Amino acid sequence: MPPADKPLKWDAADATKEGFDCAAFIAQAERRALKAAAPMVPTFTLGALLDDDSPLPDDLIQPRVLTPGGLLVFGGAPKVGKSDFLLAWLTHMAAGASFLGMSPPRPLWVIYLQAEVQYHYLRELVKSIRLSSAYLTLARTNFIATPQLRLILDDDGLAQVIPAMVAAFNGLAPDIIVIDPIRNVFDGGDAGGENDNGVMLYFLSQRVERIREAGVILAHHTKKLGKRQFEEDPFQALAGAGSLCGYYSSGMLLFRPDEAQSTRHLIYELRNGPAIETKFVDKMGGQWHEVDVNDRLVLKEYGERLDAERRRKRDAILQILFEEAAQGRCYTANQLAESFEGKAGLDGERISALSTQGYIKFFATARTTDCPPLGAPSLATCASRAWS
Repeated sequence: MPPADKPLKWDAADATKEGFDCAAFIAQAERRALKAAAPMVPTFTLGALLDDDSPLPDDLIQPRVLTPGGLLVFGGAPKVGKSDFLLAWLTHMAAGASFLGMSPPRPLWVIYLQAEVQYHYLRELVKSIRLSSAYLTLARTNFIATPQLRLILDDDGLAQVIPAMVAAFNGLAPDIIVIDPIRNVFDGGDAGGENDNGVMLYFLSQRVERIREAGVILAHHTKKLGKRQFEEDPFQALAGAGSLCGYYSSGMLLFRPDEAQSTRHLIYELRNGPAIETKFVDKMGGQWHEVDVNDRLVLKEYGERLDAERRRKRDAILQILFEEAAQGRCYTANQLAESFEGKAGLDGERISALSTQGYIKFFATARTTDCPPLGAPSLATCASRAWS
């Protein structure tokens, strides 16, 4: 800007005529960074696309789970075992080993930016991973983790993280960058939290994009949803799902439908490849395995445990109904589930299942001669009738 004491429209030509000390002025003037012109958006004709027979780039994690430059969101509820699963999965990728049907084309360079586990406990988790000695030799140098990060991924945080990633592999770019969990490093630009779709989009476009030269995996938590709702549209359970689901190239969810059982569902959503069927996985003997829950010849004992647990829940729930009816109480199905949430595995879906099987009966009106109503329910559950 011209000096304040100069007249309107005074410019460099006037300065030259006046013998103005231009060099001193330039040296002392305020600097302002100007944005470079944005590059033109590339376009392709249909013919160019049809004629391009060049080979597709190799998947970072096959089959199309993570593609080069792709963004994968790996979600799950708290305590479902996300970090344990993620650590086992990543070390296998760093070793070039297959993991639950997912495999890398070669040993990958993986950097794990984790903001949840302190160093000593991270060390304990790593020592519990089961890998052969040959694979472990590769993973020892190809997998690099941080201690518990205590920063957010704003400009200052990225200024610390990016040089650390560059130095990790001697100036070469990693194949996969992992952030676990994004909640602990989330930066919404002072506009709100991660549940806000607009704020989530800001974080993805202004923060994550700055490190997206490699494949990126974001570990994220899911909101509390009913099992039926989760099964109908599972990826809507992710916090900020509106923006996330429109942004990522692939998604994975680790879901435990029954808290009394250790088996989890591993659910996939791929944008760049064919669908992958849901897998049933469990950690047994320190290793993650795929479980065939329908194969009773191989998993007879496991199936018998599931059957026994279902019978136990059924009896416990019917006992609650019987005792409540004996006290002259009646409920709607939702009231009953909410009143005894977490007790004996009682929830709306379990009540629905037992009513379908004929263990629970409903009546359309609640009269004081049947059971004194709580409020004025239009549908009541009467345990004495169900028990009989």
